Amino acid sequence: MVERLTKGQVIKMTSGKECRVLKELGEGGQGYIYKVRYEGKDMALKWYKMDKIADKGKFYRNLQNNIKKGAPTKAFVWPVELTVPIDGGFGYLMDLIPDGYAEFKHYLLADVHFSGIKALINAALGLIDGFEKLHNAGFSYQDLNDGNFSIHPETGDVLICDNDNVSEYGDNSGIAGKCRYMAPEVVRHEAKPSIHTDRFSLAVVLYKMLFVEHPLEGKRTVSKYPCMREDYEVECYGIHPIFTWDPMDSCNRPVRGVHTNAIKLWPYYPEFVHKAFADAFSQARLVGTDIRHRMTEQEWREVFVALRDCLARCSCGDETFIDPDAAECICMNCGKKLSRPYFLHLKKSKVVLVPGKKLYACHTMEDNADCFTITADVVRNPQNPSIWGLHNISGRSWRVMLPNGTERIIENGRSMQIGRGICINFGGTCEGTIF
Repeated sequence: MVERLTKGQVIKMTSGKECRVLKELGEGGQGYIYKVRYEGKDMALKWYKMDKIADKGKFYRNLQNNIKKGAPTKAFVWPVELTVPIDGGFGYLMDLIPDGYAEFKHYLLADVHFSGIKALINAALGLIDGFEKLHNAGFSYQDLNDGNFSIHPETGDVLICDNDNVSEYGDNSGIAGKCRYMAPEVVRHEAKPSIHTDRFSLAVVLYKMLFVEHPLEGKRTVSKYPCMREDYEVECYGIHPIFTWDPMDSCNRPVRGVHTNAIKLWPYYPEFVHKAFADAFSQARLVGTDIRHRMTEQEWREVFVALRDCLARCSCGDETFIDPDAAECICMNCGKKLSRPYFLHLKKSKVVLVPGKKLYACHTMEDNADCFTITADVVRNPQNPSIWGLHNISGRSWRVMLPNGTERIIENGRSMQIGRGICINFGGTCEGTIF
């Protein structure tokens, strides 16, 4: 059996095409990654350690099926070609990760930093969108953790890797996952990975993106399990998991000097974010009757879109959140009290309207979940920068009702001056009011 490939070795694909090994890029638990030349293009080849695969025939057939169905979105670094087995060994081709991306685990170790909060939120939205599309295509990922997706620190663009463990819903690749990311029922060996357990893992990752700590690790885990043995892991993450900010049980709060990031960052975020995570990690959704009704991708998208909606930049130069429902606006960085800005009140969100702010299809088009396509932006009047306008780039006309009852049409490419009491119909039943 071919355990390791060598430079210059030619590997044949099931399509009849070939690739040539250029160099080894790295080694993981399941196998080796090589840079190869294929059809005039540099690509990556994953070659498996056969002793790490329990059912080789089933695993190979699952890869064949995934390649046939294709990637749910471009965010997935999906298998594109399968090799012909060589003495029982095999692998698959995929695209190389472009320069500039870093694995999420490096952000947690502070080796890499997001360019700002907006990039962080975009990363969360990208991951949420990817998993929604994956689940809608009938797949479950089964092994989401901090090592299998990469993020561009400037933009927040996400690439999801290690897709060889992905299986059609109801099937299982044989991979349970990484303990601190596995759903409690999987840790207890009472269930196999599924869409429902994927959603638990997604909630853990989203929490770690914002707070750089684990949502179930606090005072109880530090005092009771100072050395995390396997039996302790089952107790902590499987049998009696407790959210560190559980509003009903304070026994596992973050410990000062240990969980510094959680203690520092939790107060920065608006209350609706706190409520979302408290819901996602409630006892009912951890170990109770709601484990098959965990926070969905749609629910998380609404949370993170709302978080992006209230993001603004203070005069101190840093980003801050302006909660439209708070009594006053305070910069979370410098502590300065801010003048209350304009807000656009929509059906599901309230968007702070400050220069540079964007509106997306999910804001201005009814029944549209697209939170990436920009349909409007807030601009300064070039003749008078103190006057702000909403620039229509939606591809359709808006109907605007001014406070005095005057109606105007704002065509695509045109701008309207922002003012309190203005009502905007973006099309159909999609409407908003500036306050």
